[in-house]
Amino acid sequence: KGAKGSSPSTVSKSGSQMTGSEKQRDTRMNNIIAAKAVSDVVRTSLGPRGMDKMIQDSNKKVLITNDGATILKQMEVVHPTARMLVEISKSQDIEAGDGTTSVVVIAGALLKACQNLLDKGIHASSISQGLQVALDKALEVIDEMSIPVDLNDRDSLIQNATTSLSSKVVSQNADILAPLAVDCVMKIIDKENDTNADLRDIFVGKVVGGTVDDTQMVDGCVLVDKKACTTAGGPTKMENAKIGLIQFQLSAPKTDMESSVVVHEYTAMDRILKEEKKYIIRMIKAIVKTGCNVLLIQKSIMRDAVNDLALHFLSKKNILVVKDVERDTVDFISRTTGLTPVASIEQFTEEKLGSAELVVDDRSCRSVRITGCPPQAEGRKTVSVLVRGSNQLIVDEAERSLHDALCVVRSLVKKRALVPGGAAVEMEVSQKLNLYSRKIFGIDSYCVKAFSEALEIVPYTLAENAGLDPVKFVTELRNSHTKGKTNSGVNVKKNKISDMLELEVVQPALVSTSAFTLATECVRMILKIDDIVLSF
Repeated sequence: KGAKGSSPSTVSKSGSQMTGSEKQRDTRMNNIIAAKAVSDVVRTSLGPRGMDKMIQDSNKKVLITNDGATILKQMEVVHPTARMLVEISKSQDIEAGDGTTSVVVIAGALLKACQNLLDKGIHASSISQGLQVALDKALEVIDEMSIPVDLNDRDSLIQNATTSLSSKVVSQNADILAPLAVDCVMKIIDKENDTNADLRDIFVGKVVGGTVDDTQMVDGCVLVDKKACTTAGGPTKMENAKIGLIQFQLSAPKTDMESSVVVHEYTAMDRILKEEKKYIIRMIKAIVKTGCNVLLIQKSIMRDAVNDLALHFLSKKNILVVKDVERDTVDFISRTTGLTPVASIEQFTEEKLGSAELVVDDRSCRSVRITGCPPQAEGRKTVSVLVRGSNQLIVDEAERSLHDALCVVRSLVKKRALVPGGAAVEMEVSQKLNLYSRKIFGIDSYCVKAFSEALEIVPYTLAENAGLDPVKFVTELRNSHTKGKTNSGVNVKKNKISDMLELEVVQPALVSTSAFTLATECVRMILKIDDIVLSF
Protein backbone atom coordinates (compact mmCIF):
# COMPACT_ATOMS: atom_id res chain seq x y z
CA LYS A 1 0.00 0.00 0.00
CA GLY A 2 1.08 3.55 -0.68
CA ALA A 3 2.61 5.72 2.04
CA LYS A 4 0.55 8.33 3.83
CA GLY A 5 -0.15 11.32 1.55
CA SER A 6 0.47 9.42 -1.69
CA SER A 7 -1.65 9.97 -4.78
CA PRO A 8 -5.07 8.29 -4.92
CA SER A 9 -4.20 7.05 -8.43
CA THR A 10 -2.70 3.82 -7.01
CA VAL A 11 -5.97 2.02 -7.75
CA SER A 12 -7.10 1.68 -11.37
CA LYS A 13 -10.63 2.34 -12.62
CA SER A 14 -11.44 -1.37 -12.52
CA GLY A 15 -10.53 -1.42 -8.84
CA SER A 16 -7.38 -3.57 -9.19
CA GLN A 17 -4.08 -2.49 -7.63
CA MET A 18 -1.71 -0.71 -10.06
CA THR A 19 1.99 -1.55 -10.23
CA GLY A 20 4.62 1.16 -9.80
CA SER A 21 5.39 1.46 -13.51
CA GLU A 22 1.68 1.61 -14.42
CA LYS A 23 1.13 4.34 -11.86
CA GLN A 24 4.06 6.37 -13.22
CA ARG A 25 2.77 5.97 -16.78
CA ASP A 26 -0.71 7.02 -15.67
CA THR A 27 0.63 10.12 -13.88
CA ARG A 28 2.71 11.16 -16.88
CA MET A 29 -0.24 10.64 -19.21
CA ASN A 30 -2.52 12.80 -17.03
CA ASN A 31 0.13 15.54 -16.87
CA ILE A 32 0.67 15.52 -20.64
CA ILE A 33 -3.09 15.59 -21.37
CA ALA A 34 -3.60 18.54 -18.97
CA ALA A 35 -0.72 20.55 -20.45
CA LYS A 36 -1.80 19.81 -24.05
CA ALA A 37 -5.32 21.06 -23.21
CA VAL A 38 -3.86 24.48 -22.31
CA SER A 39 -1.77 24.48 -25.50
CA ASP A 40 -4.84 23.72 -27.64
CA VAL A 41 -6.73 26.69 -26.15
CA VAL A 42 -4.23 29.29 -27.42
CA ARG A 43 -3.26 27.47 -30.66
CA THR A 44 -6.04 29.18 -32.66
CA SER A 45 -4.63 32.60 -31.65
CA LEU A 46 -1.25 32.07 -33.34
CA GLY A 47 -0.20 34.22 -36.28
CA PRO A 48 -1.55 37.23 -38.23
CA ARG A 49 -4.82 35.42 -39.00
CA GLY A 50 -5.23 34.01 -35.49
CA MET A 51 -8.56 34.32 -33.71
CA ASP A 52 -9.20 36.59 -30.71
CA LYS A 53 -10.51 35.42 -27.36
CA MET A 54 -13.23 37.21 -25.38
CA ILE A 55 -12.61 36.73 -21.67
CA GLN A 56 -15.17 37.63 -19.01
CA ASP A 57 -14.02 37.70 -15.40
CA SER A 58 -16.04 37.25 -12.19
CA ASN A 59 -16.83 40.99 -12.11
CA LYS A 60 -18.42 40.76 -15.61
CA LYS A 61 -15.51 42.77 -17.03
CA VAL A 62 -14.86 41.83 -20.67
CA LEU A 63 -11.44 41.56 -22.30
CA ILE A 64 -10.74 40.93 -26.01
CA THR A 65 -7.20 39.82 -26.90
CA ASN A 66 -5.12 37.27 -28.80
CA ASP A 67 -1.98 37.75 -26.70
CA GLY A 68 -1.06 34.31 -25.35
CA ALA A 69 0.28 35.57 -22.00
CA THR A 70 -2.84 37.67 -21.36
CA ILE A 71 -5.23 34.81 -22.25
CA LEU A 72 -3.45 32.34 -19.96
CA LYS A 73 -3.12 34.88 -17.14
CA GLN A 74 -6.90 35.39 -17.16
CA MET A 75 -7.68 31.65 -17.31
CA GLU A 76 -8.34 29.80 -14.08
CA VAL A 77 -6.04 26.79 -14.49
CA VAL A 78 -6.37 24.25 -11.67
CA HIS A 79 -4.05 21.39 -12.71
CA PRO A 80 -0.49 22.03 -11.39
CA THR A 81 1.18 20.73 -14.59
CA ALA A 82 -1.07 22.87 -16.81
CA ARG A 83 -0.07 25.87 -14.68
CA MET A 84 3.54 25.26 -15.73
CA LEU A 85 2.58 26.22 -19.30
CA VAL A 86 1.02 29.42 -17.97
CA GLU A 87 4.32 30.15 -16.20
CA ILE A 88 6.48 29.64 -19.33
CA SER A 89 4.19 32.01 -21.23
CA LYS A 90 4.71 34.56 -18.47
CA SER A 91 8.49 33.98 -18.56
CA GLN A 92 8.53 34.48 -22.35
CA ASP A 93 6.59 37.74 -21.87
CA ILE A 94 9.20 38.97 -19.38
CA GLU A 95 12.26 37.80 -21.35
CA ALA A 96 11.27 38.65 -24.94
CA GLY A 97 7.76 40.22 -24.82
CA ASP A 98 6.67 38.44 -28.01
CA GLY A 99 6.17 34.76 -28.88
CA THR A 100 4.00 34.07 -25.81
CA THR A 101 1.57 31.98 -27.88
CA SER A 102 4.33 30.21 -29.87
CA VAL A 103 6.13 28.99 -26.73
CA VAL A 104 2.97 27.27 -25.43
CA VAL A 105 2.14 25.76 -28.86
CA ILE A 106 5.69 24.38 -29.22
CA ALA A 107 5.56 22.96 -25.68
CA GLY A 108 2.25 21.23 -26.51
CA ALA A 109 3.70 19.72 -29.70
CA LEU A 110 6.81 18.48 -27.85
CA LEU A 111 4.60 16.84 -25.21
CA LYS A 112 2.68 15.01 -27.92
CA ALA A 113 5.97 13.83 -29.44
CA CYS A 114 7.15 12.65 -26.00
CA GLN A 115 3.90 10.75 -25.52
CA ASN A 116 4.63 8.76 -28.72
CA LEU A 117 8.18 8.04 -27.56
CA LEU A 118 6.93 6.86 -24.13
CA ASP A 119 4.46 4.56 -25.88
CA LYS A 120 7.41 2.98 -27.72
CA GLY A 121 8.89 2.07 -24.32
CA ILE A 122 11.67 4.69 -24.22
CA HIS A 123 12.46 5.81 -20.66
CA ALA A 124 11.49 9.38 -19.65
CA SER A 125 15.06 10.25 -18.52
CA SER A 126 16.45 9.21 -21.91
CA ILE A 127 13.83 11.34 -23.72
CA SER A 128 14.67 14.30 -21.46
CA GLN A 129 18.37 13.96 -22.30
CA GLY A 130 17.59 13.64 -26.02
CA LEU A 131 15.49 16.82 -25.96
CA GLN A 132 18.46 18.73 -24.50
CA VAL A 133 20.69 17.47 -27.34
CA ALA A 134 18.06 18.64 -29.85
CA LEU A 135 17.75 22.06 -28.14
CA ASP A 136 21.53 22.68 -28.22
CA LYS A 137 21.60 21.91 -31.94
CA ALA A 138 18.49 24.07 -32.54
CA LEU A 139 20.10 27.10 -30.85
CA GLU A 140 23.20 26.58 -33.04
CA VAL A 141 21.03 26.64 -36.17
CA ILE A 142 19.25 29.86 -35.05
CA ASP A 143 22.63 31.55 -34.41
CA GLU A 144 23.84 30.52 -37.89
CA MET A 145 20.77 31.91 -39.67
CA SER A 146 20.48 35.12 -37.60
CA ILE A 147 21.39 38.46 -39.20
CA PRO A 148 23.24 41.12 -37.15
CA VAL A 149 21.31 44.37 -36.69
CA ASP A 150 22.56 47.90 -36.05
CA LEU A 151 20.50 49.98 -33.61
CA ASN A 152 21.08 53.02 -35.82
CA ASP A 153 19.18 51.24 -38.62
CA ARG A 154 15.72 52.56 -37.69
CA ASP A 155 13.95 50.79 -40.59
CA SER A 156 15.06 47.31 -39.41
CA LEU A 157 13.83 48.03 -35.90
CA ILE A 158 10.46 49.24 -37.24
CA GLN A 159 10.12 46.05 -39.36
CA ASN A 160 10.58 43.94 -36.20
CA ALA A 161 8.00 45.96 -34.28
CA THR A 162 5.55 45.78 -37.22
CA THR A 163 5.85 41.97 -37.35
CA SER A 164 4.97 41.71 -33.64
CA LEU A 165 1.92 43.94 -34.19
CA SER A 166 0.71 42.04 -37.29
CA SER A 167 -1.29 39.51 -35.24
CA LYS A 168 -2.90 42.09 -32.94
CA VAL A 169 -6.37 43.66 -33.03
CA VAL A 170 -4.70 47.00 -33.81
CA SER A 171 -2.53 45.61 -36.67
CA GLN A 172 -3.95 48.20 -39.10
CA ASN A 173 -2.38 50.91 -36.92
CA ALA A 174 1.10 49.31 -36.99
CA ASP A 175 2.43 52.18 -39.15
CA ILE A 176 1.77 54.51 -36.17
CA LEU A 177 2.62 52.24 -33.20
CA ALA A 178 5.78 50.55 -34.59
CA PRO A 179 7.84 53.77 -35.20
CA LEU A 180 6.54 55.13 -31.90
CA ALA A 181 7.78 52.04 -30.01
CA VAL A 182 11.20 52.26 -31.70
CA ASP A 183 11.56 56.00 -30.94
CA CYS A 184 10.58 55.48 -27.28
CA VAL A 185 13.17 52.74 -26.63
CA MET A 186 15.90 54.56 -28.57
CA LYS A 187 15.27 57.66 -26.45
CA ILE A 188 15.90 55.93 -23.11
CA ILE A 189 19.06 53.96 -24.03
CA ASP A 190 22.65 54.58 -25.01
CA LYS A 191 22.88 52.80 -28.39
CA GLU A 192 26.60 52.10 -28.10
CA ASN A 193 26.91 50.70 -24.56
CA ASP A 194 23.51 49.54 -23.24
CA THR A 195 22.66 45.83 -23.33
CA ASN A 196 19.16 46.25 -21.93
CA ALA A 197 16.36 48.83 -21.75
CA ASP A 198 14.32 49.51 -18.61
CA LEU A 199 10.71 49.81 -19.80
CA ARG A 200 9.78 51.42 -16.47
CA ASP A 201 11.30 54.58 -17.98
CA ILE A 202 8.46 54.58 -20.54
CA PHE A 203 5.10 55.61 -19.08
CA VAL A 204 2.05 54.50 -21.08
CA GLY A 205 -1.13 56.43 -20.31
CA LYS A 206 -4.56 55.42 -21.64
CA VAL A 207 -7.29 57.88 -22.63
CA VAL A 208 -10.64 56.88 -24.14
CA GLY A 209 -11.56 59.19 -27.03
CA GLY A 210 -10.26 59.71 -30.56
CA THR A 211 -8.72 56.79 -32.47
CA VAL A 212 -5.54 54.71 -32.14
CA ASP A 213 -4.01 56.96 -34.84
CA ASP A 214 -4.11 59.82 -32.29
CA THR A 215 -1.62 57.94 -30.06
CA GLN A 216 1.43 60.12 -29.52
CA MET A 217 4.77 60.28 -27.75
CA VAL A 218 5.31 63.03 -25.16
CA ASP A 219 8.85 64.05 -24.25
CA GLY A 220 8.16 64.40 -20.55
CA CYS A 221 5.35 63.28 -18.30
CA VAL A 222 1.58 62.93 -18.72
CA LEU A 223 -0.91 62.83 -15.83
CA VAL A 224 -3.84 60.94 -17.33
CA ASP A 225 -7.46 61.77 -16.34
CA LYS A 226 -6.20 64.70 -14.25
CA LYS A 227 -6.87 68.42 -14.60
CA ALA A 228 -5.65 71.64 -13.04
CA CYS A 229 -7.92 72.78 -10.19
CA THR A 230 -9.83 75.82 -11.44
CA THR A 231 -12.53 75.93 -8.74
CA ALA A 232 -10.94 79.01 -7.20
CA GLY A 233 -9.79 80.53 -10.52
CA GLY A 234 -6.31 78.93 -10.50
CA PRO A 235 -4.00 78.91 -13.55
CA THR A 236 -4.12 76.08 -16.14
CA LYS A 237 -0.73 76.79 -17.76
CA MET A 238 2.66 77.49 -16.22
CA GLU A 239 5.95 78.24 -17.98
CA ASN A 240 9.35 77.75 -16.31
CA ALA A 241 7.63 75.56 -13.74
CA LYS A 242 9.07 74.76 -10.31
CA ILE A 243 7.24 71.56 -9.39
CA GLY A 244 6.60 70.25 -5.89
CA LEU A 245 4.90 66.95 -4.99
CA ILE A 246 3.37 66.65 -1.52
CA GLN A 247 2.17 63.49 0.21
CA PHE A 248 0.38 65.28 3.06
CA GLN A 249 -3.03 66.98 3.23
CA LEU A 250 -3.53 70.71 2.67
CA SER A 251 -6.52 70.80 4.97
CA ALA A 252 -7.32 71.19 8.68
CA PRO A 253 -5.81 68.45 10.88
CA LYS A 254 -8.00 65.73 12.32
CA THR A 255 -7.64 63.61 15.43
CA ASP A 256 -6.26 60.10 15.20
CA MET A 257 -9.41 58.67 16.74
CA GLU A 258 -12.96 59.12 15.51
CA SER A 259 -14.38 62.02 17.56
CA SER A 260 -16.84 64.87 17.31
CA VAL A 261 -16.57 68.48 18.54
CA VAL A 262 -19.69 70.00 20.06
CA VAL A 263 -19.88 73.81 19.72
CA HIS A 264 -22.42 75.69 21.86
CA GLU A 265 -21.92 79.29 20.62
CA TYR A 266 -21.06 81.02 17.38
CA THR A 267 -17.95 82.77 18.85
CA ALA A 268 -16.38 79.35 19.45
CA MET A 269 -17.28 78.41 15.89
CA ASP A 270 -15.53 81.55 14.63
CA ARG A 271 -12.43 80.66 16.67
CA ILE A 272 -12.30 77.17 15.14
CA LEU A 273 -12.63 78.55 11.59
CA LYS A 274 -10.00 81.22 12.31
CA GLU A 275 -7.52 78.62 13.61
CA GLU A 276 -8.19 76.42 10.59
CA LYS A 277 -7.54 79.39 8.30
CA LYS A 278 -4.29 80.25 10.14
CA TYR A 279 -3.09 76.63 9.90
CA ILE A 280 -3.68 76.50 6.13
CA ILE A 281 -2.14 79.97 5.52
CA ARG A 282 0.99 78.87 7.41
CA MET A 283 1.33 75.85 5.11
CA ILE A 284 0.69 77.92 1.95
CA LYS A 285 3.36 80.46 3.01
CA ALA A 286 5.91 77.67 3.43
CA ILE A 287 5.09 76.40 -0.09
CA VAL A 288 5.26 79.91 -1.66
CA LYS A 289 8.58 80.63 0.11
CA THR A 290 10.34 77.85 -1.85
CA GLY A 291 9.37 79.43 -5.21
CA CYS A 292 7.06 76.54 -6.12
CA ASN A 293 4.52 77.46 -8.83
CA VAL A 294 3.15 73.97 -9.70
CA LEU A 295 1.89 71.79 -6.86
CA LEU A 296 1.07 68.10 -7.32
CA ILE A 297 -0.91 66.56 -4.45
CA GLN A 298 -0.84 62.78 -4.00
CA LYS A 299 -4.16 60.98 -3.66
CA SER A 300 -5.15 60.45 -0.03
CA ILE A 301 -7.18 57.48 1.20
CA MET A 302 -7.81 59.01 4.64
CA ARG A 303 -9.62 62.21 3.69
CA ASP A 304 -9.66 65.00 1.10
CA ALA A 305 -6.06 65.87 0.23
CA VAL A 306 -6.93 69.58 -0.22
CA ASN A 307 -9.96 71.71 0.67
CA ASP A 308 -11.55 74.68 -1.08
CA LEU A 309 -9.97 77.20 1.29
CA ALA A 310 -6.45 75.96 0.47
CA LEU A 311 -7.24 76.01 -3.27
CA HIS A 312 -8.45 79.61 -2.90
CA PHE A 313 -5.17 80.75 -1.30
CA LEU A 314 -3.06 78.81 -3.82
CA SER A 315 -4.90 80.40 -6.77
CA LYS A 316 -4.34 83.87 -5.25
CA LYS A 317 -0.61 83.09 -5.25
CA ASN A 318 -0.88 81.93 -8.92
CA ILE A 319 0.11 78.32 -8.19
CA LEU A 320 -1.14 75.60 -10.58
CA VAL A 321 -2.58 72.71 -8.54
CA VAL A 322 -3.16 69.11 -9.67
CA LYS A 323 -4.74 66.93 -7.00
CA ASP A 324 -5.29 63.17 -6.61
CA VAL A 325 -2.02 62.15 -8.30
CA GLU A 326 -1.90 58.33 -8.27
CA ARG A 327 0.65 56.69 -5.96
CA ASP A 328 2.07 54.42 -8.71
CA THR A 329 2.97 57.39 -10.96
CA VAL A 330 4.90 59.27 -8.25
CA ASP A 331 8.18 57.43 -8.94
CA PHE A 332 8.01 58.18 -12.70
CA ILE A 333 7.17 61.88 -12.09
CA SER A 334 10.10 62.12 -9.65
CA ARG A 335 12.57 60.63 -12.16
CA THR A 336 11.28 62.77 -15.03
CA THR A 337 11.23 66.18 -13.33
CA GLY A 338 13.96 65.63 -10.74
CA LEU A 339 11.68 66.39 -7.77
CA THR A 340 11.59 64.62 -4.40
CA PRO A 341 8.19 63.71 -2.88
CA VAL A 342 7.67 65.44 0.48
CA ALA A 343 5.77 63.81 3.38
CA SER A 344 5.49 66.81 5.73
CA ILE A 345 5.44 70.60 5.40
CA GLU A 346 8.61 70.99 7.51
CA GLN A 347 10.62 69.13 4.84
CA PHE A 348 9.24 71.14 1.91
CA THR A 349 12.34 73.06 0.73
CA GLU A 350 13.60 74.47 -2.56
CA GLU A 351 15.99 71.50 -3.07
CA LYS A 352 13.02 69.12 -3.20
CA LEU A 353 11.49 70.88 -6.23
CA GLY A 354 11.67 69.63 -9.81
CA SER A 355 11.62 71.79 -12.93
CA ALA A 356 10.07 71.84 -16.41
CA GLU A 357 9.72 74.36 -19.22
CA LEU A 358 5.95 73.97 -19.48
CA VAL A 359 3.07 72.47 -17.49
CA VAL A 360 -0.28 72.69 -19.26
CA ASP A 361 -3.78 71.34 -18.72
CA ASP A 362 -4.68 69.67 -22.04
CA ARG A 363 -8.47 69.49 -21.98
CA SER A 364 -8.63 67.83 -25.43
CA CYS A 365 -7.36 64.54 -23.97
CA ARG A 366 -8.18 65.07 -20.29
CA SER A 367 -4.61 65.13 -19.08
CA VAL A 368 -1.91 67.41 -17.66
CA ARG A 369 1.34 67.51 -19.63
CA ILE A 370 4.75 68.28 -18.15
CA THR A 371 7.29 68.92 -20.93
CA GLY A 372 10.82 70.31 -21.28
CA CYS A 373 12.21 68.46 -18.25
CA PRO A 374 15.96 68.72 -17.51
CA PRO A 375 18.31 65.73 -18.15
CA GLN A 376 18.73 63.59 -15.06
CA ALA A 377 21.99 63.48 -13.11
CA GLU A 378 22.30 59.68 -13.27
CA GLY A 379 21.88 59.77 -17.07
CA ARG A 380 18.52 57.98 -17.15
CA LYS A 381 16.00 59.39 -19.61
CA THR A 382 12.23 59.02 -19.53
CA VAL A 383 9.46 59.35 -22.10
CA SER A 384 5.66 59.05 -22.05
CA VAL A 385 3.14 57.66 -24.53
CA LEU A 386 -0.52 58.69 -24.64
CA VAL A 387 -2.59 55.82 -26.08
CA ARG A 388 -5.97 56.82 -27.54
CA GLY A 389 -8.90 54.69 -28.69
CA SER A 390 -12.62 54.82 -29.34
CA ASN A 391 -13.55 52.58 -26.38
CA GLN A 392 -11.96 50.98 -23.33
CA LEU A 393 -11.48 47.56 -24.99
CA ILE A 394 -9.57 49.07 -27.92
CA VAL A 395 -7.46 51.27 -25.62
CA ASP A 396 -6.52 48.29 -23.40
CA GLU A 397 -5.60 46.11 -26.40
CA ALA A 398 -3.61 48.98 -28.00
CA GLU A 399 -1.68 49.37 -24.74
CA ARG A 400 -0.91 45.61 -24.60
CA SER A 401 0.14 45.61 -28.27
CA LEU A 402 2.40 48.64 -27.74
CA HIS A 403 3.99 46.86 -24.76
CA ASP A 404 4.76 43.87 -27.01
CA ALA A 405 6.30 46.16 -29.64
CA LEU A 406 8.43 47.90 -26.96
CA CYS A 407 9.59 44.47 -25.71
CA VAL A 408 10.57 43.41 -29.24
CA VAL A 409 12.76 46.51 -29.64
CA ARG A 410 14.21 45.83 -26.17
CA SER A 411 15.00 42.24 -27.31
CA LEU A 412 17.12 43.70 -30.14
CA VAL A 413 18.99 45.85 -27.61
CA LYS A 414 19.68 42.69 -25.55
CA LYS A 415 20.71 40.50 -28.50
CA ARG A 416 21.42 42.49 -31.65
CA ALA A 417 20.34 39.90 -34.20
CA LEU A 418 17.16 39.19 -36.15
CA VAL A 419 15.74 36.16 -37.93
CA PRO A 420 13.04 35.76 -40.61
CA GLY A 421 9.44 35.32 -39.38
CA GLY A 422 6.51 33.38 -40.85
CA ALA A 423 7.67 30.06 -39.29
CA ALA A 424 10.91 30.16 -41.34
CA VAL A 425 13.01 29.61 -38.20
CA GLU A 426 10.96 26.64 -36.98
CA MET A 427 11.03 24.93 -40.39
CA GLU A 428 14.75 25.55 -40.90
CA VAL A 429 15.54 24.16 -37.44
CA SER A 430 13.22 21.21 -38.11
CA GLN A 431 14.94 20.40 -41.40
CA LYS A 432 18.46 20.72 -39.91
CA LEU A 433 17.53 18.55 -36.88
CA ASN A 434 16.10 15.92 -39.21
CA LEU A 435 19.48 15.69 -40.99
CA TYR A 436 21.33 15.74 -37.65
CA SER A 437 19.22 12.83 -36.31
CA ARG A 438 20.63 10.59 -39.05
CA LYS A 439 24.21 11.38 -38.03
CA ILE A 440 23.86 10.42 -34.37
CA PHE A 441 23.07 7.04 -32.83
CA GLY A 442 20.94 5.57 -30.07
CA ILE A 443 17.87 6.98 -28.35
CA ASP A 444 19.08 10.59 -28.91
CA SER A 445 18.50 10.03 -32.63
CA TYR A 446 14.81 9.20 -32.02
CA CYS A 447 14.39 12.20 -29.69
CA VAL A 448 16.00 14.69 -32.12
CA LYS A 449 13.81 13.32 -34.91
CA ALA A 450 10.68 13.73 -32.74
CA PHE A 451 11.78 17.30 -31.80
CA SER A 452 12.19 18.19 -35.48
CA GLU A 453 8.72 16.84 -36.36
CA ALA A 454 7.13 18.66 -33.40
CA LEU A 455 8.39 22.04 -34.65
CA GLU A 456 6.29 21.67 -37.80
CA ILE A 457 3.28 22.54 -35.61
CA VAL A 458 4.08 26.27 -36.03
CA PRO A 459 3.83 26.48 -39.88
CA TYR A 460 0.95 23.96 -39.72
CA THR A 461 -0.98 26.20 -37.30
CA LEU A 462 -0.19 29.41 -39.21
CA ALA A 463 -1.61 27.89 -42.40
CA GLU A 464 -4.59 26.34 -40.58
CA ASN A 465 -5.53 29.64 -38.88
CA ALA A 466 -5.35 31.43 -42.25
CA GLY A 467 -7.87 28.95 -43.72
CA LEU A 468 -5.30 27.29 -46.01
CA ASP A 469 -4.54 23.60 -46.55
CA PRO A 470 -1.96 22.98 -43.78
CA VAL A 471 -0.60 19.67 -45.12
CA LYS A 472 0.05 21.14 -48.58
CA PHE A 473 1.74 24.28 -47.21
CA VAL A 474 3.94 22.45 -44.69
CA THR A 475 5.07 20.03 -47.44
CA GLU A 476 5.88 22.95 -49.80
CA LEU A 477 7.74 24.78 -47.06
CA ARG A 478 9.73 21.65 -46.14
CA ASN A 479 10.75 21.19 -49.80
CA SER A 480 11.75 24.85 -50.04
CA HIS A 481 14.05 24.56 -47.00
CA THR A 482 15.49 21.24 -48.24
CA LYS A 483 16.55 23.10 -51.41
CA GLY A 484 18.47 25.60 -49.23
CA LYS A 485 15.97 28.48 -49.18
CA THR A 486 16.59 29.31 -45.51
CA ASN A 487 14.33 32.38 -45.34
CA SER A 488 11.18 30.77 -46.81
CA GLY A 489 8.05 31.13 -44.67
CA VAL A 490 4.26 31.04 -44.83
CA ASN A 491 2.90 34.20 -46.51
CA VAL A 492 -0.69 34.24 -45.19
CA LYS A 493 -1.55 37.46 -47.02
CA LYS A 494 -0.80 36.06 -50.49
CA ASN A 495 -1.53 32.40 -49.57
CA LYS A 496 1.84 31.10 -50.75
CA ILE A 497 5.41 30.34 -49.65
CA SER A 498 7.59 33.47 -49.86
CA ASP A 499 11.01 34.80 -48.84
CA MET A 500 10.37 36.48 -45.48
CA LEU A 501 13.32 38.89 -45.71
CA GLU A 502 12.00 40.26 -49.02
CA LEU A 503 8.60 40.82 -47.36
CA GLU A 504 10.39 42.48 -44.40
CA VAL A 505 8.79 39.98 -41.98
CA VAL A 506 11.48 39.68 -39.31
CA GLN A 507 11.65 39.11 -35.56
CA PRO A 508 14.41 39.29 -32.91
CA ALA A 509 16.55 36.15 -32.60
CA LEU A 510 15.98 36.35 -28.81
CA VAL A 511 12.25 35.65 -29.29
CA SER A 512 12.99 32.32 -31.04
CA THR A 513 15.86 31.20 -28.78
CA SER A 514 13.87 32.06 -25.65
CA ALA A 515 10.74 30.24 -26.91
CA PHE A 516 12.70 27.07 -27.78
CA THR A 517 14.61 27.07 -24.49
CA LEU A 518 11.59 27.69 -22.24
CA ALA A 519 9.38 25.14 -24.06
CA THR A 520 12.06 22.43 -23.88
CA GLU A 521 12.84 23.11 -20.20
CA CYS A 522 9.15 22.90 -19.33
CA VAL A 523 8.64 19.61 -21.23
CA ARG A 524 11.74 18.07 -19.63
CA MET A 525 10.43 19.02 -16.21
CA ILE A 526 7.00 17.51 -16.93
CA LEU A 527 8.65 14.28 -18.14
CA LYS A 528 10.63 13.93 -14.90
CA ILE A 529 7.41 13.92 -12.81
CA ASP A 530 6.37 10.33 -12.08
CA ASP A 531 3.96 10.91 -9.17
CA ILE A 532 1.76 13.62 -7.70
CA VAL A 533 1.76 13.65 -3.88
CA LEU A 534 -0.97 15.52 -2.07
CA SER A 535 0.27 17.39 1.00
CA PHE A 536 -2.22 18.40 3.70
